[in-house]
Amino acid sequence: MTAQVTVIDHPFVQHKLTLMRQFDTSTAKFRQLMKEVGMLLAYEVTRDLPLKYEPIKTPIAPMNAPMLASEKKMVVVSIMRAGQGLLDGILELMPSARVGHIGLYRDPTTYVAIEYYLKLPHDVEHRDILVVDPMLATGNSAIAAVDRIKELGSMSIKFLCLLAAPEGIKHFHEHHPDVPIYTAAIDEKLDEYGYIVPGLGDAGDRLYGTK
Repeated sequence: MTAQVTVIDHPFVQHKLTLMRQFDTSTAKFRQLMKEVGMLLAYEVTRDLPLKYEPIKTPIAPMNAPMLASEKKMVVVSIMRAGQGLLDGILELMPSARVGHIGLYRDPTTYVAIEYYLKLPHDVEHRDILVVDPMLATGNSAIAAVDRIKELGSMSIKFLCLLAAPEGIKHFHEHHPDVPIYTAAIDEKLDEYGYIVPGLGDAGDRLYGTK
């Protein structure tokens, strides 16, 4: 783990990730686990959100109590399509967060990320951004997504994934050394097809039952 990579090793996260890795986990179960893990990961990623203190009255006495600073609302940007699985869980924790989508697909020969869709909130340059995608494999999709967000400007950017490969982390930080990565695990390597080993297969296919 480097200063810019945080491995979220909470026991619940690790247990649910193991269930997701298993070959015989059903689509319905995989989808539910992805949502649950997304919420758990979001707790760690939002640990540094600022608080403000407001006067309230409990049944016993008045007090100054901590609340989220409303002016620091986050934008969660999902890299389609697999990012949606994490997004659903994150929004359970942060229902008022604004959401953006970036559609990318990986060229099967070059593994280069090709953009086909982009929709972000209009004031993204004034907000903190959390980019989510279950897999940081080659890093090409994550790099392309952050490139586009930086073109529009933002206050800060974080990247959240379920699994990362060492090659993907290295490649991503060669392009975006200022963007911290949060992940549930750093796996062994990439195979010759650009998949994470041991990994969990294609997250999008397992999430939507398309293979």
